[in-house]
Amino acid sequence: MKAATILASCFGIGYFPFASGTVMSAVAAGLAIPLARWGGPSALLAASLASFLLGIYVCGEHVRRTGREDPSECVIDELAGQWLACAFIAGFAGTHQSLFAFLLAFLSFRLFDITKVWPIHLAEDLPGGLGVMADDMVAGLVAGVLAVTTVYFLD
Repeated sequence: MKAATILASCFGIGYFPFASGTVMSAVAAGLAIPLARWGGPSALLAASLASFLLGIYVCGEHVRRTGREDPSECVIDELAGQWLACAFIAGFAGTHQSLFAFLLAFLSFRLFDITKVWPIHLAEDLPGGLGVMADDMVAGLVAGVLAVTTVYFLD
């Protein structure tokens, strides 16, 4: 297996037999909690952006190799998008950071990543690895805003 495929699939998580995107998002959300506690929202945002930039390259390589536009085994996009959604909770929810808030970010991200409502679906049309990654980042942005807003209104 090529290094790009290993990284794009997040060390094989993308080959999980069903719902590999949801599995990766759950892993990412679980990792986001200690990362937020350790380094705060800036650490989560940096991790999201780093995985986004890496994902553009490795998913682009995998897309070229397989000839498929958005292979399901590429789940580094879920990692980047989920961490972006969780960065909102870590940054804007302040004292409202809770397991519930991170769960809400997870559920919101999955909803928007799966349904690809406007404007998320527009990002899919970008070429190569950027198209694989961009829709999940937009979904993460929308999910993060929704999760923070919901947490504040429920308080």
